Amino acid sequence: MAAATRGCRPWGSLLGLLGLVSAAAAAWDLTSLHCHFGTFCECDFQPDFQGLECDLAQHLAGQHLAKALVVKALKAFVQDPAPTKPLVLSLHGWTGTGKSYVSSLLAHYLFRGGLRSPHVHHFSPIIHFPHASHMERYKKDLKSWVQGNLTACSRSLFLFDEMDKLAPGLIEVLLPFLGSSWVVFGTNYRKAIFIFISNTGGEQINQVALEAWRGRRDREEIRLQELEPVISQAVLDNPHHGFWRSGIMEERLLDVLVPFLPLQRHHVRHCVLNELAQLGLEPREEVLQAVLESTTFFPEEEQLFSSNGCKTVASRIAFVL
Repeated sequence: MAAATRGCRPWGSLLGLLGLVSAAAAAWDLTSLHCHFGTFCECDFQPDFQGLECDLAQHLAGQHLAKALVVKALKAFVQDPAPTKPLVLSLHGWTGTGKSYVSSLLAHYLFRGGLRSPHVHHFSPIIHFPHASHMERYKKDLKSWVQGNLTACSRSLFLFDEMDKLAPGLIEVLLPFLGSSWVVFGTNYRKAIFIFISNTGGEQINQVALEAWRGRRDREEIRLQELEPVISQAVLDNPHHGFWRSGIMEERLLDVLVPFLPLQRHHVRHCVLNELAQLGLEPREEVLQAVLESTTFFPEEEQLFSSNGCKTVASRIAFVL
């Protein structure tokens, strides 16, 4: 099922990749015609796990847990001819650690059209749900959008960004779509994928990573079992998170909590080298050092983790050059 033309290859900057989200909406009207009159819906879902694993290995710095968990969950789900429920992933971690980057890679390597596919739906609270006073309308619209698109094509991907900025109450309308029922509102929805992204739990993940470092444990020794309970509790305790009292956590509808660890100096260096390669530039030590010296690290005493992860690497390189 792999699509050879989408194999592991150099990418543009992360900002450029995420910029395709807006283009996806513009492509909807044209490509949706294929869903009604052809077989584009099935053909557009063309997983390329070899390309995904290659890209994650080359470009995602310092995230052994995220790489393993995401690939394992996706493979098991896609290879199951009759899943009993949709795949529901929740990505958690500090800013700039790769959450949005991974979600973009998933769209690219699961759908032929990538982020431009009419079956990849990206939601941002600031763009799509900005006014708390309009919550009832948002609920109705979101429910109709999910239901309608799953009716058109069961192989759909729904991305919900910045869940920690989403007004509580909205996501509860997704509850019937995430469980183990066979049919909801006459729609077969079991092959859908839902991904929720937030910074909630980032501080707790950072603390576990810091304690591991202080205890002279290798970063790769950190396991999901150490992080899952503290992330879950952070979400349940946060009244500003979109899952607040939605029933999604309480009813255990999340298949995998995916933690993203804070990035250390050598991970930021890795990101700088990647960005230079994507720009077609040779690695230069003076550029590397300038970017690292302009990056803020914490805690104050250890200066161990990057405050912004790799999020500002591209802009810092542009400034240095």
